[in-house]
Parts: sequence; structure tokens; C-alpha cells
Amino acid sequence: MSAPHLHSGEPAFTLRAPVAPAIPLVCDSPHSGTTYPEDFGHAVPRALLRAAEDTHVEALWHAAPDVGATLLAAHFPRSYIDANRTLDDLDPALLEAPWPTPLAPSEKTRLGYGLIWRNVNATTPIYARKLPVAEVQRRIRRCYQPYHEALATAIEHTHAQFGAVWHLNLHSMPNNAYERLQIQSEHPLADFVLGDRDSTTCEPAFVDLVEQELKARGYTVARNNPYKGVQLIAQIGQPGRQRHSLQVEIRRPIYMDEVSRERSAQFDAVQRDLSGVLEAIARYLREHSAVRRSGSTAQPEFPQAAPVAPHAIAP
Repeated sequence: MSAPHLHSGEPAFTLRAPVAPAIPLVCDSPHSGTTYPEDFGHAVPRALLRAAEDTHVEALWHAAPDVGATLLAAHFPRSYIDANRTLDDLDPALLEAPWPTPLAPSEKTRLGYGLIWRNVNATTPIYARKLPVAEVQRRIRRCYQPYHEALATAIEHTHAQFGAVWHLNLHSMPNNAYERLQIQSEHPLADFVLGDRDSTTCEPAFVDLVEQELKARGYTVARNNPYKGVQLIAQIGQPGRQRHSLQVEIRRPIYMDEVSRERSAQFDAVQRDLSGVLEAIARYLREHSAVRRSGSTAQPEFPQAAPVAPHAIAP
């Protein structure tokens, strides 16, 4: 399956509002974008770049609006710009000239997977050139900032409506995740990894619920190993303010072929299982003591099509 070029006017993301009575749940898939901007200028084959995608993750969780949640999904690929990084997590060695503000490269950047990816894997650089500062700034302006603004708006609207919000940050992980992260592990990679930055971004009962629902459907589940969660849940997760954020990683071979990126024969079953998990989450949130109940079933009014168009990604 080929990924199309991103043409002028293509929106940076899709935001799906609840179609059932709303619950205080916002889901986002920042890495499942498969539409490649024409100004990418990469030096490696597209097939290699696609290994960075969390391909089909937004489709696995497609039932979120049906249970009353909001679902946000990026269109741009994470190898172009990673929406789950801070703006200062940038490798200065990638740039043609000095960045105008201070940078703070993280361990992700050291591995080649910062705000702008340097490598597609440990040995394969993405570029055969230095990137102009203005080019990176355009990526931030056209992709990163609109996505973050849309997610922040959904979080704030939901919290304002209910007095609390829960956030699922949705991802998939390669089968060789430990190798890519340069981690030695005695244990095989779990089917699902739940990340709450070592119990700091989400209430324990919610994490317990998601783990129990996944295990009840026959999946193995780990916590914070090898993924704890990065920028988005660190920013959103503030349990003391009734803002709960949990990262969910799915092992890719469970639902797709990692080489072809095609959905596997198991895709529909995994999708059904995750729809069941979402239904269990909806029941939990409707009964949660922190959720303000006004008696209204009106849907939250998120800005959708109107703000997307000005943030279209043009070449």
C-alpha cells in the first residue's frame, strides 16, 4: 500500500467529535499519518520511512466517537515531524545554521528520533543534506502547532464540560522495540505497553481498568517497559487537577504486516477487542465520582473543519 504525497490544501489532522452522548475522554494518534509532504526531501526509500509510522492505529480505535469520546489523528508522518516531542528536542547537527532559541536534545534525539528524525533506524540516515532553519520552522507551523492546538482545545473543552478529562495517547510499536531503543531485556515485548511515566500522569484505577480489559481479551500487558510516555502525556497528565493521561502502545505484528504495512487477518478481531475496551472505559467514566453531571446530553462544540483549513500542509 503506497502512501500518497501531501498536496496543497490537505489538512494536518482529522478531528472526530463524539456521536454518542459525550464522555470525558479524548484520544489522539499523533504518529499514524501516512500522507508525505512534497517538501520532505528525504534520501531513503519511502518504504524505509514507513517503518516509523504507527500505521492504522487511528482505525483500530475508530469506535472512540461511537462511545462518546473525541478522536484526533495526524495526517503527516512522524518521520517528517514528531508531534510527541518538545519543540527544543531537536538535533542541531541536522541544521544548516544555528537554531534561534536554545535547544535541549533528549535521549530520543541521541538515538535519532527527536522532533525531526535524523535516522530511520540505527544505521540509516534519512537525509543527505542539512535542513534549513526556515524549513523546520515551516514544519512546526504547518503540522506540529496545529495538531497541538487541536489537542489542547479538545482537552480544555472536555475538562470545562465535565470537570475532569481522561486522555489516551495511541501508538503502535515495532516488534524489535527493545533493539531500536538499545535496551537489553530478558522478557519478550508485551502485546500492549501502558505508559503513565511511572504512575505520575494518570489515576491508578484507570490504568488498572485498561490493563484488566486487555488481559481479559487474551493480550499480554506491560507497564512503562519499554515505553513510559513522552511529551504529550507529560504535558497533559496532571492527576491532581483531574487531568489523566495514559499512553497505549500496541505491538504491530498483532494487527499488521510490518514490511508491507497491510492489515493482517487479525486486524478486525483486534479492532473489535479495542472497541470493547472503549465501551468498558465509557462505563467507568460515566460512573466516576470526579465527573460533573449536568444532566445534559449535548455534545461539546469543538472547532473542526474551520480551523483545519488554515493549517493545511502545503508544499
